[in-house]
Amino acid sequence: MSRIPVQMNRLCCRICSGVLRDPATVPCGHNFCMRCIQSCWDRDKRDNCPCRCPECGHMFPTTPQLIKNTTLAELVRDTEKFDSGTEKTRQRRLSGESPHAPKRPRRFTETGKGSALCLRHRSPLDVYCCTDERTICAVCASVEHGGHRIGCVGEERRRKQEELKNMQTRSKQILQKQTKKLKNLGKTLDQIQEEARRAEDYCEAVVVSVIKSLQKHYLSVRELIGAQEEVAAAQVHTSVRTLTEKIEEMKEREAELDRLAQTDSDVRFLQEWPSLQRLCEEDRLHLLHEEDPLVPFRITKRAVEQLGEQLEEICEKEFALITETVFPGAVVTVTEQDVEPTTRAEFLRYARELTLDPTTAHKDLVVSEGDKKVKLSPQLARNPAIHYPERFVHRRQVLCREGMQAERCYYEIEVEGGKAEIALAYRRINRKSRGRLSAFGGNKNSWSLDRSANYSVSHNSGSVQLTTSPGHNRIGVYLKFKEGTLMFYEVSDCMKFLYRAEATFTEPLCPGFWLGEKCCIRICDLR
Repeated sequence: MSRIPVQMNRLCCRICSGVLRDPATVPCGHNFCMRCIQSCWDRDKRDNCPCRCPECGHMFPTTPQLIKNTTLAELVRDTEKFDSGTEKTRQRRLSGESPHAPKRPRRFTETGKGSALCLRHRSPLDVYCCTDERTICAVCASVEHGGHRIGCVGEERRRKQEELKNMQTRSKQILQKQTKKLKNLGKTLDQIQEEARRAEDYCEAVVVSVIKSLQKHYLSVRELIGAQEEVAAAQVHTSVRTLTEKIEEMKEREAELDRLAQTDSDVRFLQEWPSLQRLCEEDRLHLLHEEDPLVPFRITKRAVEQLGEQLEEICEKEFALITETVFPGAVVTVTEQDVEPTTRAEFLRYARELTLDPTTAHKDLVVSEGDKKVKLSPQLARNPAIHYPERFVHRRQVLCREGMQAERCYYEIEVEGGKAEIALAYRRINRKSRGRLSAFGGNKNSWSLDRSANYSVSHNSGSVQLTTSPGHNRIGVYLKFKEGTLMFYEVSDCMKFLYRAEATFTEPLCPGFWLGEKCCIRICDLR
């Protein structure tokens, strides 16, 4: 009787995925291994759940009695025997052996034609699982690779062969490109050297041009200095002549004063007194308001110094940008500029020379010692002051000529006497107001350290009281303009930190001072 072929995957247990062992049929008609279905139902009982079919999910009100399906068991056994006999015959055919030839042990699983055999089922590896990308036998395909995309080994070989051809074509193209690139790299090396020389020549030409421009401006400044020298010398000569004449007049007036002091006539004394008094007062005012001819030269020196600082700062910034652009991520060498100063010697590296601007000083303030010292002298308020539009009208304050905007600036001042304010302000600060618009620290245009019984810091009408009391007369001010940091120190043998203010500075800051009663402030010479 001929055998009806049965696919092995139809004789598999849906629980363990293996060939049915002691098959049992549940009431819904599905087949499972006796042990598998019994274990499944025992688990349902432990979970207090009704028994169900793992295949279709049908639930049974009571646990069905399981009986071995003998017919199905015989079918599984016969199918396995048939597959085993078929496989043995196929192996003998592939190896050229006679059915009655003596058996010889084989060490390899490949046939003479190179076809490999499955080590588990001894079947040819003539099936390809595309899902797992491996060659398998027909039994493996039906038992272990259910639901996978399956194909024929020969067909898959042809498809992979086409991919291999395409891969070889691409590989040859890449090889040709790399070979061409290698040749071009030799040319590029020559181009790099040539371009580097051109870049050097261009940079040298630009620098030479800048140097020539600076020399041109330098000559202009020298001409201005020469012209100012002539003007100042002429003013001094004029002052010498005027002063000589004035001295002669004063000597004559001194003789008149002596005669007036010795006169016996009361009427004559009172008649001549007003005119002599007016003339003597004019002589005193002439001496008080004498202009310093050296001030223009100091201003010029400071302006050129600031220009040099700005040029150096621009060069450092731009060359750092060039380095970052050409070599992204390059390690920047740490310089002294990157290290925060802690000792006075380190702060002095950033010292700036300052001079007071008498044209901004309140009429009660006297600027002297080469515009380095200012003191409060209210008695001068009785005398008519020279009108300067930049003068503080109501606040006893004065600004310095220099505006600071370098990366780091440091200066020191000495305070003697009573209350004082050490400030930095934008040059546009109001000069005419009686209130906070002109007061240092009373507006958004100024920052002030107030020194009295205790220190305090003010800005935009806000004040921070410090617990520190003044212990020394010298104050150090450290400004980091671009970073937006302003720090105050009390200076002695060491640097005593007082306060740190942070802001975004939008324009150069000018040092300034407010003076209380009997107060005197002197700018220290640090160079």
